[in-house]
Amino acid sequence: MSPVSLLFLVFLFTCIATSSPSPLYPGSRSILRAITGNTADPPDFVVDLNITNFASALKDTPATHAVVEFFANWCPACRNYKPQYEKVARLFNGADAIHPGIIYMTRVDCALKANIDLCNRFSISHYPMLFWGPPSKFVSGGSWEPKQDKNEIQQIDDGRTADRLLAWINKKIGSSFSLDDEKFENEHLHSNVSDPGQIARAVYDVEEATNTAFDIIMEHNMIKSETRASLVKFLQVLVAHHPSRRCRKGSAEILVNFDDILPSDILSAKLESGTNFGKYAFKSFNICGKEVPRGYWMFCRGSKNDTRGFSCGLWVLLHSLSVRVDDEESHLTFTAICDFIHNFFICDECRQHFFEMCSSVSTPFKKTRDFAIWLWRTHNKVNERLMEVEESMGTGDPKFPKSQWPQKQLCPSCYLSHSESGNKIVEWNEDEVFIFLVKYYGKMLVSLSKSKELPLEEERRGSGLADELAVSTSAVVVPLGAALAIALASCAFGALACFWRQHQKNRKPRRSWS
Repeated sequence: MSPVSLLFLVFLFTCIATSSPSPLYPGSRSILRAITGNTADPPDFVVDLNITNFASALKDTPATHAVVEFFANWCPACRNYKPQYEKVARLFNGADAIHPGIIYMTRVDCALKANIDLCNRFSISHYPMLFWGPPSKFVSGGSWEPKQDKNEIQQIDDGRTADRLLAWINKKIGSSFSLDDEKFENEHLHSNVSDPGQIARAVYDVEEATNTAFDIIMEHNMIKSETRASLVKFLQVLVAHHPSRRCRKGSAEILVNFDDILPSDILSAKLESGTNFGKYAFKSFNICGKEVPRGYWMFCRGSKNDTRGFSCGLWVLLHSLSVRVDDEESHLTFTAICDFIHNFFICDECRQHFFEMCSSVSTPFKKTRDFAIWLWRTHNKVNERLMEVEESMGTGDPKFPKSQWPQKQLCPSCYLSHSESGNKIVEWNEDEVFIFLVKYYGKMLVSLSKSKELPLEEERRGSGLADELAVSTSAVVVPLGAALAIALASCAFGALACFWRQHQKNRKPRRSWS
């Protein structure tokens, strides 16, 4: 080996052995973690926002309140405050949130040039600064000025520690959250069945249930030659009448590509091989958008871990479909729902009971009212059957026991004057029931999402913006192989440059050309 090659290798390995992350390069810490395999950092619960996703993230959150922290990644006080802020965010953010759907905990890095205008909107005078308000107020031209009167966005003036921040929140909304709260400690969860306004939060559960149902179909390889048509019919209904716009859009995308992905002539051969072809074929599709699944339930959350949830969300979806279709579509929607439950609802006993009730219908529906009332009666029959089972087995939800629905508090006019909801047999005014169903599962269900359908105010500002955001410490994700290659290439270049400079110093100067 030549002296030059030997010297180069010495420089190279010295560089690798002594390299350390530099604060001048935001991604260096992530590269080092990738090389060493250090994954000891605790997970982040706080959602990082920037100029590109600030409006969309706050618009889409189901939470009633939002906290936005404005910070700078170079600020020592901000780094020290991060663990405190994360302790509180653990309670409210993410799939394992203890109290989901109440407060959306976020942050914006004002050290990034792309976020300067966003930070200026809120008159950031020091770091960190925390703000509180309804998520929609941050989006719809939201801003903040010191001493500004009648602004629903308010500065949190006492949140220096996790305890003090949570105390401020508890005082603000009259809650009793604790940093020691654990998942499904819901003894203080109030029943929402008698509050008609709460159904607006169920639109998020309908999205969650739609995504869950589709995932079950994929995971259990349930698309067969004989079930393909029923899935297509149900997707057609969702495209036209799903209460969530993003689920309508996602269903349409799947339907448009369905025949290319799972053509009927090759479906049998693909699935007979035992390969879960559908799971991989639809991997790139999100039936309700990339924000779903969220991993938690809102209106359909039970007081126990294994109650309500998916089945509640699915019932809300079916009732919503029943009141959104026109008269001419009522029987088509009825058959689409019956076939979908029969072919794709994985609880065998529930599926058989529902199919029996579908089979009992001998005359096609010609009116939306008739179909909606049939589905309502069917749901109450299911509740009556499960009520007896859950009472005898002790498996029901104590906060949400099965009952005939709607309760009298929700719809007094649905009950005839001489009947009581506590009786085993209730006499109903079905005309009033239908009026209630249309209002409850129609306009009221979508009222919250309608109020959030705002235009995206922040456009992506050129390709350079994505590059700048990608180098923030919290956003860098470097695979092991790529990280090692970057480190080796950087060190090799440094060693070669150093060697070249030393070699140039030892050379005798040449006479310049005359």
